[in-house]
Amino acid sequence: MRLSKKFLESGQLNSTIPLQTPPADVFSYPEKVLQFGTGVLQRGLCDFYIDKANRAGIFKGRVVVVKSTSKGGADAFDEQDGLYTHCIKGIEEGVAKEENIINSSISRTITASKDWDAILACAKSEDMQIVLSNTTEVGISYVANDPIANGCPNSFPAKLLAFLHARFTYFQGSASSGMVIVPTELIINNGDKLKEIVLKLAADHGLSTDFVAWLNNANHFCNSLVDRIVPGSPDAATNAEICAKLGYEDSLLIISEVYSLWAIQGGAKVKEVLSFAPADKGVIIAEDIEIYRELKLRLLNGTHTLLCGMSFLLGFRIVKDVMANGYLSKLIMNLMLSELALGIPYKMDFKVADRFGRSVLDRFRNPFINHKLIDITVQYTTKMRMRNVPLLVNYAKNFGKAPELFCMGFAAYLQFMHAVKEENGKYYGDSNGEAYPIQCDYAPYFYEAWKNFDLKKVLADKELWGEDLSAVPGFVEGVSKYI
Repeated sequence: MRLSKKFLESGQLNSTIPLQTPPADVFSYPEKVLQFGTGVLQRGLCDFYIDKANRAGIFKGRVVVVKSTSKGGADAFDEQDGLYTHCIKGIEEGVAKEENIINSSISRTITASKDWDAILACAKSEDMQIVLSNTTEVGISYVANDPIANGCPNSFPAKLLAFLHARFTYFQGSASSGMVIVPTELIINNGDKLKEIVLKLAADHGLSTDFVAWLNNANHFCNSLVDRIVPGSPDAATNAEICAKLGYEDSLLIISEVYSLWAIQGGAKVKEVLSFAPADKGVIIAEDIEIYRELKLRLLNGTHTLLCGMSFLLGFRIVKDVMANGYLSKLIMNLMLSELALGIPYKMDFKVADRFGRSVLDRFRNPFINHKLIDITVQYTTKMRMRNVPLLVNYAKNFGKAPELFCMGFAAYLQFMHAVKEENGKYYGDSNGEAYPIQCDYAPYFYEAWKNFDLKKVLADKELWGEDLSAVPGFVEGVSKYI
């Protein structure tokens, strides 16, 4: 039997492992959240917190999920009534912990391209209060002349603008109809960036000054950061093994670590609307979240970005296997604590960074998580620029030279981006005879660059990096040693 509301109501559930099932009244809760994205991170973090709050009876709201693309065949979210199993496994304060939860936070899913009118109908709901998003780092970008009046816009910011304009129109610009908007994309000041693009699009379309005033004054665009390792859906064998113990099939099952953090910048109004926050200590709403952002972005994400290409090219495929290698584990620890931690462009006690970094290393070693290195390489160049380039520049500013292990990781990144073939617009590299996908918007750039590779020219490309990296003392020489 497949997991669904009907299955739960049938009384046939017979799990052989501890399993938290949904409370009966949750299916009657109103839809309070519009969420752009169906990815495992949102389901394993944001929707986890909302589900936990619903179980505690302190939020009592469900999530409408917007899918950006439509795939052929029946949709698993529809088949399973939005239900999915969340398996949480890891080490917390030295003790092994495991939980299995049937998450019931999602009420329905809507495919934007197929049923845009249903999304606009959500704009007319008095219960709607919150917009969440995770459209990857490239999702929050400005697309000029993206139409918002006739059908579904192409970009996420334009979709959001169309939704908000429909809401403004329906509620006649009432202050109480404003939304709390929390993007979770890994972009510095993601809320500010999203608001900037939405306002620019509003100007492009000549929308009224009253609407712009409402956009600015009645809505709250919150900078946020998320931190939880939620690998992609488990492989078929792992899924089958877990489902055999659960006693049902679940094609939406996800696995995550125990640790979780969602830091959201906001004041009293944001706290009032995000009333699910008190259900878990991992949700932090504060006026200043910079320290959380820097620690997470630089030490966890930054280390991931520098280790993934190098480890993949060495033949590894899973993060925990890399950490089980004594040499690489020590190298990664030194990279994180002796180089990246010293380059964080934010004043903090080094002991705080060191303590956070060591907890991250423990998370990398989590034996229950199969975090694929290839997944970390998605949008590799954007991640390198946003997460790591500021560390490189600040480290060189502080110490007058480029960090050695950073150079090694960067060289491996460049080598990973060496596409050896292109098929139907997709690019592939080669690792000891094994073809691998290069899932990065800059794959065409490097495909051409590697035909006659000039390291200094690539590093000097300001459009690529935001500044001239060839001017960083010792960086050209440091990287060239490892290519």
